[in-house]
Amino acid sequence: MGRGRVQLKRIENKINRQVTFSKRRSGLLKKAHEISVLCDAEVALIVFSNKGKLFDFSSDPCMERILERYERYSYAERQLVANDIQPQNENWTLEHAKLKARLEVLQRNQRNFMGEELDGLSIKELQNLEHQLDSALKHIRSRKNQLMYESISELNKKDKALQEQNNLLAKKIKEKEKALAQQAQMEQQNDDMDLASSILIAQPMETLNIRGSSQGRGDGGDNEGTSTQPQVNALLPPWMLRPINE
Repeated sequence: MGRGRVQLKRIENKINRQVTFSKRRSGLLKKAHEISVLCDAEVALIVFSNKGKLFDFSSDPCMERILERYERYSYAERQLVANDIQPQNENWTLEHAKLKARLEVLQRNQRNFMGEELDGLSIKELQNLEHQLDSALKHIRSRKNQLMYESISELNKKDKALQEQNNLLAKKIKEKEKALAQQAQMEQQNDDMDLASSILIAQPMETLNIRGSSQGRGDGGDNEGTSTQPQVNALLPPWMLRPINE
């Protein structure tokens, strides 16, 4: 079974930390020696312990020579970087000056458009300024008219839609009123028919009662039959009196 992966973090135990430092230092020095021999490379290794003790290795008998070579190489690289940065700085300085001059021109033109600082302008410059203002006003009026036209068109569309809705609602109201009127008329007709039917049913029954009472009273005497005649006339319509009188 293989060893687990060691987590790289500071070893808290002092003894274990010292033992690990000794082992890793020896292995590092050994690897530096091997790469210098195998690859014919110049190697300089410097290690300081946590107590400040120096451990070093050099493939050359004189480490100072390797360090001087490192210094020369580092200085040359720094010079190259500085030379690359310097033209960029010059370009940025030139660009800044151009932008600053352009900003001043724009600010001056803005003040001129507002009617300020016109004393130093010549006739030609004033004419150009007037032409620019006229052109700007034309564009502004054109844009304003376009917006107004679009707004009016939108309002017309809304008005047309509202009129259509109103017409539809008015049509529905008329249909509803017509339906209610028809329903009321039908109910009135039904009520009239019911009333007429009840009157027609009640009138024959009253006629029969009047005839029966008239015959009974006829048997008792003529005076009584004569006295009931006004009551019959009061209860029956004229077209029903003939059979009774006969």
